[in-house]
Amino acid sequence: MLYPVKCHLKQLCFILFLGALTNYCYADIQLRFGLYTSDKPSDLIKKFQPLIDLIEQRLTQQLKQTVAIKIFISPSYLKGIHQLTESNVDFMRMGPASYIIAHNANPEIEILAAESKNGEKTFKGVISVKQNSTIYSIAALKGKSFAFGNKNSTIGRYLSQRYLVKHGIYAKDLATYKYWGRHDRVGSAVALGLADAGALKFSTYKELLKKGAPLRKLAEFNNITKPWVASATLNTSIKAALKKILLNIKDRQVLKRLKKDGFLPATDSDYDPIRIAIEQNSEFFN
Repeated sequence: MLYPVKCHLKQLCFILFLGALTNYCYADIQLRFGLYTSDKPSDLIKKFQPLIDLIEQRLTQQLKQTVAIKIFISPSYLKGIHQLTESNVDFMRMGPASYIIAHNANPEIEILAAESKNGEKTFKGVISVKQNSTIYSIAALKGKSFAFGNKNSTIGRYLSQRYLVKHGIYAKDLATYKYWGRHDRVGSAVALGLADAGALKFSTYKELLKKGAPLRKLAEFNNITKPWVASATLNTSIKAALKKILLNIKDRQVLKRLKKDGFLPATDSDYDPIRIAIEQNSEFFN
């Protein structure tokens, strides 16, 4: 006779964690993949675990050794950057601005590939207002409050502030501004009326609309897609294998979670526009 086994969720999670930890500890090659909290940590795991599992399988096949990859999520952009520059993670997905900052700190890090969006290395950032807002132009932001993302965010700070400057809006022209951290928090702040406008990535904007957030797009601008970057100390053969695997990933179900269609070759010079935006960022505060 079979009896149902009662197991609390926390116990189950602990059991699963121990199983995963055992597999990781006994692998021939143990790798650490880094992320930082640009979105909710739980959402990041849902998005990236299937892709990391796929990479793990293909690395095992290619290197003919068992490979285990553990995901490490840093609580902030800066801590994530530090994890890569200090080789506490082996490879990492990061925003363009974070990559520039990391490369300045450790020029030996190396781009493996850049994410592809509709076959291109560009995607959109948006400036959003509340649906019923009377703001219909960038010029109308004068005297209003603005929600930025993280202080090291490409869209949430550097590109959005560059866009505002190009349209004649400086920090002194805003009634107030605040850095809200994650993209979803920026969108929520605008939807709740805590800020008159805010800058966030287009995919988060669309997700919030689907959830019923009363938002409207005021403007949009281009960004370079995120690079996947190897640490300075990652083994050369593993680095080459990772690059090859990323550039050949075509699994639609896995990529759909990231809202991307694959990976493209990329070099440091692809991110020069972001480098310039960072270098000229002080203009926003003049």
